[in-house]
Amino acid sequence: MVGVMEVTKGVERIEADGTLLAIVIRADVCPDGVRFYTADDSSLQVGLLGHRRGDVAQPHIHYPMRRVIVHTMEVLHVRTGRMEVYVYDLQRQPVSTVELAAGDTILLMAGGHGLKVLEDALILEVKQGPYLGVDDKEKF
Repeated sequence: MVGVMEVTKGVERIEADGTLLAIVIRADVCPDGVRFYTADDSSLQVGLLGHRRGDVAQPHIHYPMRRVIVHTMEVLHVRTGRMEVYVYDLQRQPVSTVELAAGDTILLMAGGHGLKVLEDALILEVKQGPYLGVDDKEKF
């Protein structure tokens, strides 16, 4: 199965053959409370924290833990502008083209991806490190 499925208003999952390739979170999504869109076992956790005035997050520290990263995941958050993101499956075949505008976010979890900037853009990117230079990716 290949396709894009809206799981809740403004949140889309892009899948191919049972593999979750990407999650798109649109700018207008505003959950009441804390809502994560990734599974608990995902090596990168992405969610929205819908807090109200006066809410308090108790100070905390995360325990040191050795983690094994199998796939580098990327989060792209469009601060300004517009772009298209091309999502590919594990066999490098095109699955979906997603247009993102200011405030939209995409989590690229598996497979491949590329992008084209449609309007001047400022994009925040978050991914696991360390970065390995030319040995970090295969272009196709």
